[in-house]
Amino acid sequence: MAEYKQHQRLFDRFDENRDGKISAEELQQCVHLIGKDMSYEEAKAAVELNDSDNDGLLDFEDFVRLIEGGSEEEKAHELKEAFRMYEMEGCGCITPESLNRMLARLGEARTIDECKGMICRYDIDGDGLLNFNEFEIMMRC
Repeated sequence: MAEYKQHQRLFDRFDENRDGKISAEELQQCVHLIGKDMSYEEAKAAVELNDSDNDGLLDFEDFVRLIEGGSEEEKAHELKEAFRMYEMEGCGCITPESLNRMLARLGEARTIDECKGMICRYDIDGDGLLNFNEFEIMMRC
């Protein structure tokens, strides 16, 4: 259920015009927002490959298929890339400040205290930071 909610929040973030579908343009813009490069042609190909009703757009189920696809190796690589985006400070951990900056970039502004609380939930070693293993646990919940 938590994974479903995560997918729904991400889908809603990508669906900029709130029509319940994600276009190639919306996909490209959001992928760029999280620090990745995707050409329009790549976005269009991803939509075409996952578009179940051939309307040129991704509905929620198509989107879930897109983000859950790929080998375990690809998923592990993507998780490491996501961690690096949140880390931002080169210390090997996600700090409340780096979490705050990344959430702001994604349009999810939080206070530093809220970020500390978010980190605290998954901070197994109690150091106030998220290392990769803690981040991985968080992402799987």
